[in-house]
Order: sequence, then C-alpha cells, then structure tokens
Amino acid sequence: MTNAEIISQIDDYMQKIPGYTNSDWYVGIASDPESRLFTDHQVDRDKGAWIYCPASSDTAARTVEDTYHTAGCDGGPGGGDRTTTFVYAYLKTRSTDP
Repeated sequence: MTNAEIISQIDDYMQKIPGYTNSDWYVGIASDPESRLFTDHQVDRDKGAWIYCPASSDTAARTVEDTYHTAGCDGGPGGGDRTTTFVYAYLKTRSTDP
C-alpha cells in the first residue's frame, strides 16, 4: 500500500468510532502486528478497536507513523528494523498497555 492509502484506511477506521480524538489512539510500527497488538499492547482481538496495514518498506512505515504522531496520536518513534513494515493503530483503553 502507498502511504496515502494507509493513512486513508486508518483515518476511515478511526472516524467510524466516534467520540475520540487522536490522543486516544496509539499508532506504531511492527514486523508482526498481531503479536504487537494482542500480546504486547494487550488489545482485545474481539472487542478492541484496532487496525494494521502493510507498508512498502520500513522507511514508508516510519513516515506514516511520524505523520500520526505529529497529528497528536500516542506512540514513540524508532524501534524495529528493516522488517518493520506494518503500521498499526489501536484505541487505548484501561486494559491496553501502551
């Protein structure tokens, strides 16, 4: 996916869940987004609000991640390696672990 397609898909998903601002969302990058979401961040697979998209490269994934952080989403820069090509987002709750 292109960066614009990833941003569009994530934005569309976030907008389908009304009542939250960008600061309520965590956006990161991962090589294994399911492990990162459901194990590391403890997002509920069935009841949680989450999405992930493949980027064309780790550089592209980092660019999209930076775009969301600049827009006020939670998350930290850096981490990962050349295999870190997925961008993920989830709605933070009391049970998730940033």
